[in-house]
Amino acid sequence: MRSPFVLGLSLLALLLGAMSCRKAPVRTNEVVAVPVAKMPDSPADPAWEKVPEHVARLLPQDLVEPRLMKVSTPEVFVRSVTNGAEIAFRLEWEDNEANDLTGPGRFVDACAIQIPRKIEANAPDPQMGQAGRTVEIAFWRADWQASVNGRSDTLKSLYPNATVDHYPFEARPLEPGTEAQREMAKRYAPAEAVGNRRVGPRQSPVEDLIAEGPGTLTPAPSSRSRGQGTRDQKGWSVMLTRPLPEGLVPRLRTQIAFAVWEGGHAEVGSRKMRTGWIPLALQEAK
Repeated sequence: MRSPFVLGLSLLALLLGAMSCRKAPVRTNEVVAVPVAKMPDSPADPAWEKVPEHVARLLPQDLVEPRLMKVSTPEVFVRSVTNGAEIAFRLEWEDNEANDLTGPGRFVDACAIQIPRKIEANAPDPQMGQAGRTVEIAFWRADWQASVNGRSDTLKSLYPNATVDHYPFEARPLEPGTEAQREMAKRYAPAEAVGNRRVGPRQSPVEDLIAEGPGTLTPAPSSRSRGQGTRDQKGWSVMLTRPLPEGLVPRLRTQIAFAVWEGGHAEVGSRKMRTGWIPLALQEAK
């Protein structure tokens, strides 16, 4: 009969053997979108495991004010697939603290991808493009993801220790769902009343933006991107899907850049970790 010590060593050997059988991801020096018949459903879709990975080194945004001078997130791991009409990216980075709630002195985790609107021999400036040379940005935020996942936009859900005595728009004379009730509720939701897209309930955790240089960021005319973020003990995995850049075909490259915000380090706006341009290519179908 084997001793517990011998049994323990046997189990350890089996575990190490199983780990050694797992294939390490193929690493690429550029972002390569692999053709697929069906797009992944989420960042956790097993289909991602067959896709090569690019390790994008991140730098502090130290070119324009307000700057970030201290390194937080050092790298983001990127994989990409395409079905010929859309292109999806999975971004993974380490972050030991989830920051998905805004408020005074609070900042949220976020990430973004940036692609030039036009494929040119010389790409526009990687720092948000330049005048007359637009870049397209898909921006994901952790608080928006929490809203999409079902966290309600109420004081009680956002601040569990808060106490609300009474809201006039919840008074009995106002029937829920009536025009009078909705108009009264707007008095207590001024951002929603004026169409502020940054706060309140969300249908999507992603927003499409455009820019032609630092300080020119504006919402895109239409929102065409979508995404989903999930979290484990190590950090975030976010899938961002957008239309395939116009004119991008195999053997022709464009550029892509990435940005990550770590809310726990008070990163917001231009205070972020970012990359320069990285080549983006389509893998030819086999």
